[in-house]
Amino acid sequence: MFQDEARFGRINDPKRCWSPQGTRPTVGKQIIREYTYAYGAVSPRDGAADFLILPVMTAVAMNLFLKEVGQRHEGEFILMIYDGAPCHSPGALDIPENMTVRTLPPYSPELNPLENIWDDMREKFFPNIVFESMEAVENKVSEACLYYETHPDTARSITAFKWIKDIL
Repeated sequence: MFQDEARFGRINDPKRCWSPQGTRPTVGKQIIREYTYAYGAVSPRDGAADFLILPVMTAVAMNLFLKEVGQRHEGEFILMIYDGAPCHSPGALDIPENMTVRTLPPYSPELNPLENIWDDMREKFFPNIVFESMEAVENKVSEACLYYETHPDTARSITAFKWIKDIL
């Protein structure tokens, strides 16, 4: 599985959108610095995806996520591949018994297929939305994460890079 975190909040950038010819669409914009984090892991081989929404990006939160993924895949052994974020410090993490971890090379987000899930999620679930509260943001993140968890074919099609399929 590949793991990553993404920040979601109440800052948005207007994107291109459809409107009838001759009209100019009205799109809201806001800059409110409130955030939550989606932790995700996906298996490009079968599209299995697991997400957890947590308020911070820390080693404690990462431990909660790793524990949850380990419990969801009890009876399986997981190779978890993640980036070198500060909250992934080897001494700060409690790796579950059914998991081993490896770090991607520094400054190489293009190697982590979960980055494509975040891009797809933002494009499909968050276009030109102004949120009234953090609860609304978290509800939308939850809806998006649940979609990828329940649609493994979609998750696999977005994350199964050729180089990954070749080594699996």
